[in-house]
Amino acid sequence: MARVPCDLRFLLIPAAFMFIYIQLESENHCTSQLRSLIDQVSIKQSRILALEDLKNRQDQQLVQLKDLIHTFESKGIAKLTEGGQQVPLAAVVIMACSRADYLQRTVNSVLKYQTPIASKYPLFISQDGSNQAVKSKALSYNQLTYIQHLDFEPVVTERPGELIAYYKIARHYKWALDQLFYKHKFSRVIILEDDMEIAPDFFDYFEAAANLMDRDETIMAASSWNDNGQKQFVHDPYALYRSDFFPGLGWMLKRSTWDELSPKWPKAYWDDWLRLKENHKGRQFVRPEVCRTYNFGEHGSSLGQFFSQYLEPIKLNDVKVEWNAMDLGYLTEGNYTKYFSGLVRQARPIQGPDLVLKAQNIKGDVRIRYKDQAEFERIAGEFGIFEEWKDGVPRTAYKGIVVFRIQTTRRVFLVGPDSVIQLGIRKS
Repeated sequence: MARVPCDLRFLLIPAAFMFIYIQLESENHCTSQLRSLIDQVSIKQSRILALEDLKNRQDQQLVQLKDLIHTFESKGIAKLTEGGQQVPLAAVVIMACSRADYLQRTVNSVLKYQTPIASKYPLFISQDGSNQAVKSKALSYNQLTYIQHLDFEPVVTERPGELIAYYKIARHYKWALDQLFYKHKFSRVIILEDDMEIAPDFFDYFEAAANLMDRDETIMAASSWNDNGQKQFVHDPYALYRSDFFPGLGWMLKRSTWDELSPKWPKAYWDDWLRLKENHKGRQFVRPEVCRTYNFGEHGSSLGQFFSQYLEPIKLNDVKVEWNAMDLGYLTEGNYTKYFSGLVRQARPIQGPDLVLKAQNIKGDVRIRYKDQAEFERIAGEFGIFEEWKDGVPRTAYKGIVVFRIQTTRRVFLVGPDSVIQLGIRKS
């Protein structure tokens, strides 16, 4: 019985060796895992350093690209004045987004008449967004300068169901006009859209309008558009009018006016915003009887609204008017009221039913009184002209009077309840 403890001690020796072995193996395994973890961290650190290096190189390339774009733009503008050429009268910008085929048609129309006078009217395309087809098309022309508006800020509409497009358009217009007036230092800008063709005397017309605007601060802008410019309602390519309703669709404004508008530019619906009395502040707009732009954009942000009835039948002027030989003094504020009141006074008043038939059967101009917006809309609907009002003003109206042609030469004047008083022909 005394030998048993001695036997147990012999058994403990192999157990001790086994324990030591297991501990060593465990330490070796942990060491291997630790080394693997260290290797992985080292690899990831290398990747992080590589990515940081790539980012730094991309940042440098971006700075270089911006410098290159600025250089190209500067050279493009410098070409306009080098060699003793004249200072540009106005920049021309085509506002584009995602319609490459429309843009090509517009650019080709503009270049047809702009190329011989490019130094006077430098051409720009301003693209909103990154549509590659539009960008490629714009960059394929070496006769113009391309600028791009990239806006990644989310759009929050003010009312349910509104189209985001109208908010993006307003942002684009503000950015583009800020660029042209403040970065490129133009004194005037003519704004076109990517679905317009222009008339042969488009640039001569705007040169005459620029001189007129310089003489008369009550003219806020000049437009090449007449909302009632459909073929059946126009005749005289030499006729110009003042209007209290902003026409848009091919228009020019001065930097001094943009200085006023830019800080308070609206989030959306910029054209209707310009039609508010609080913004045009009693100033008016010059427009032609026969349009100097044609809008062919059936598909766009307005979803073809009114296209077949009001836009497609527009008459684009095809007469080369020598505007520099025309005396436009009658359009200044001091003269126009007298001139226009004379036209209205000479028109024969008609009333009652069958106004269209009566107007067609009377030789010479006619005038028709309306008492309120509802009656105006009814009469306008009978003739087929625009019925729409904005802020109490019918489209194309001057002091509440809308004028259009009927059966070629004769004018029809739709006269508001206070119009004759404003024109000083109270007893008509």
